[in-house]
Amino acid sequence: MRRYAEGVKPKILTTMRDYSWRQLGADTLAGITVALVALPLSIAIAIASGAPPAAGLATAVVAGFVISALGGSRVQIGGPTGAFIVVVYGVIHDHGYHGLLLATLMAGVILLCAGFLKAGELIRHVPEPVIEGFTIGIAVVIAVSQLKDLAGMTGASLPADFLPKLQGLWEMRGTVDTGSLALGIACILAIIGLRKLAPRIPWLVLVVAGASAIAALAVPSIETVAGRYGALPHGLPTPELPEISSALLVELLPSALVIAFLAGIESLLSAMVADRKIGSAHRSNAELIAQGAANVASPLFGGLPATGAIARTATNVNAGGRTPVAGIVHALAILLAIVLAAPLAGALALPALAGLLVVTAWTMSEPHRWPERLRLPRADLALLLMTALLTVLADLTTAICVGTMIGLALRLSRGEVSAPRWHTPFRWGGGRRDD
Repeated sequence: MRRYAEGVKPKILTTMRDYSWRQLGADTLAGITVALVALPLSIAIAIASGAPPAAGLATAVVAGFVISALGGSRVQIGGPTGAFIVVVYGVIHDHGYHGLLLATLMAGVILLCAGFLKAGELIRHVPEPVIEGFTIGIAVVIAVSQLKDLAGMTGASLPADFLPKLQGLWEMRGTVDTGSLALGIACILAIIGLRKLAPRIPWLVLVVAGASAIAALAVPSIETVAGRYGALPHGLPTPELPEISSALLVELLPSALVIAFLAGIESLLSAMVADRKIGSAHRSNAELIAQGAANVASPLFGGLPATGAIARTATNVNAGGRTPVAGIVHALAILLAIVLAAPLAGALALPALAGLLVVTAWTMSEPHRWPERLRLPRADLALLLMTALLTVLADLTTAICVGTMIGLALRLSRGEVSAPRWHTPFRWGGGRRDD
């Protein structure tokens, strides 16, 4: 019983035993640094998901606070991530925003159950080619979905399905705005180039803010967040339980399972990356419980699904964060920015945010690893490519279910019973993955 309690015990209780004022200073500085990265990224992810920008900020505040307060990692930073864009867009398209809120809440309950049942280690049995495959597929869908805002094109909302989306983009090709396109491409090149020169500096917010200022002064016709979606609120909304019915619960269960699966995978990957950097060990079941609580809390405030964010966690470690206090400071800093500077966040240019997500998609796919992937056994490479194609052309649920079943069958046919060691998608010495 004591061992069980240790496995689900939040890390913050452990780290507070020998906490110091010096560490508080380091955690505070790291938390503010992460907040600068998370603020524009949260808005961009919400917009790409088909949700209001304020939903991304609410997720970063509420889920970010809960994940740090209850999580099993010393340095994990939680919030909305690019991995959810595909499934969130699809749920909103099919069931409306109220459907997404309920699906997220259901996913939170599933993750809570998984954590209390000590299912954290079971997730590691998911074949790595499946994880890589759906990550690459998600990256492709994210990049394509950003082309409309990147180029300032106008027209009806794009469909959720990939091929109809391509057709919709082709039909509105005549509406390309050269100013928007130039700004978006400039942001992509600036983010990639500057972070190679000085990877520890939060270039994301600096580039997006600088591009937005240039657009406001030189090309005021370029659309902004507030111009399309209205002014951002100066705080969090009043918590409210989403509409629940037995029919909706059944209808949304597949989406809730996918959200829970992605949250579990992404958070444990992020925690393992952080462990290797700081020489620590996370508690996987406590992490799942924190993810569950965060995904129950986030929709109560109109927020999106949340999980551990690899790039933000990396930024936290690089900035000196070493305890969950840094994650709590990050959430509070974003809340303070919402209260005091909502109009500035609303002035961010949409092509700049689209450029930010194109970079996110590129780095998510880890293109530098293709030589390594091509040396995989043929069956594993085929599984990776099949999962990627199913993610793009079918849907994420199908890709995960089919890929996992085939992957487990392949592993059993080779006599591999124990869970393999996952590759952690991050190069600490070089660039950075944006999630």
